Amino acid sequence: MGGIGIIDYGAGNLHSVKGALDLLGIRNFVSRDKAELEKADGLILPGVGAFPSAMSLLGEAGLVGFIKEQSEKKPLLGICLGMQMLLSVGHEFCDCEGLGLIPGEVKMLSAYEKDSRFKIPHMGWNILDYDRGDPLFAGIDEPIYTYFVHSFKAVPDDPDDISASTRYGEQITAAVHRKGGYVWGTQFHPEKSGEKGLMMLKNFASLS
Repeated sequence: MGGIGIIDYGAGNLHSVKGALDLLGIRNFVSRDKAELEKADGLILPGVGAFPSAMSLLGEAGLVGFIKEQSEKKPLLGICLGMQMLLSVGHEFCDCEGLGLIPGEVKMLSAYEKDSRFKIPHMGWNILDYDRGDPLFAGIDEPIYTYFVHSFKAVPDDPDDISASTRYGEQITAAVHRKGGYVWGTQFHPEKSGEKGLMMLKNFASLS
């Protein structure tokens, strides 16, 4: 089948991601069928909502083990909640096991505890401090502003897994990548982040 497979498990913003890839002329498809997704050159795991319910839906669809397996063979990009689920455990409502592809945990944003100006969720455009060696950001000129909507933050065990960060009253992981591996994630929405966000999606597709 080829192209980019957008994983449909019932909790992702599928249409905006597909629309962005369509705009770029990148071959893509939406599916929850493992046989179809296995034929993709790369996979995108979108996500909206709560960590535990999204992981439950992934489990019900039989996709947890499949995603782990595929992430060793081809590029995988988690977006927003999809990025958070790449980590080992989330603490939204309860302790919930994640995919464990990026060791670490997902915690609630805490800046508002010190300064009430920082509302939850964190919603809007923020500038990135990013790893210029990460191919996801190849050829993109500074400054890079991206669009965020989230109440929880990823906290990787290894700071080297953080490929971009931003500030919202505190330092927040904005993107992750296991160096030498196939796993990427963005807390922001590249599909909603204008021309530079689209360039990131194009860069990801070029890795596939």
